[in-house]
Amino acid sequence: MRIGLISDTHIPEACEHLPARVFEVLDGVDLVMHAGDVYVNRVLDELGAIAPVLAALGNGDEGLDGHRHHLDTDDERVREAHVFEIEGVRIGLVHAIPTPDETSEEVFRRAIERNFGGPVDVIVQGHSHIEGVVRYGETLVVNPGSATLPRNLVDVPGTVAILEIGQGGEVSAEIISLG
Repeated sequence: MRIGLISDTHIPEACEHLPARVFEVLDGVDLVMHAGDVYVNRVLDELGAIAPVLAALGNGDEGLDGHRHHLDTDDERVREAHVFEIEGVRIGLVHAIPTPDETSEEVFRRAIERNFGGPVDVIVQGHSHIEGVVRYGETLVVNPGSATLPRNLVDVPGTVAILEIGQGGEVSAEIISLG
């Protein structure tokens, strides 16, 4: 299964529409996971033309912090966190989770328990706008970066990611530049 990962689109504040390259790169995926800071539901609708969409509620999605827009949280695709299993691989989707490079293993473990109800094999998160694929113990953490504001920069090609889950539960992730 191929899963398209995207985060921190900040539309329409960052730009009016998703970059066209997002649709090229994610064409053919089986599922799209948006790791939050969507801002408007039409982004999820547009991504839904590619594949079914799940989205995590980001810190800016509720119209707080002076943001002009807010995500309709009654949308069944949007949750604080999602957790599901594919080919025996347990995947969690959340906007932000403290990782051991920022804090301790204990804080990381507790955050996983609180968000996903137990250990997960893969965490998809956003928030930092910094793309990366890092393993912490048994957990692979994938941040697709930002499709519109990579590393909080303007007029720079953004990033997305592809998560692949093989039939035997093999997992791989790749960051893809939209440039």
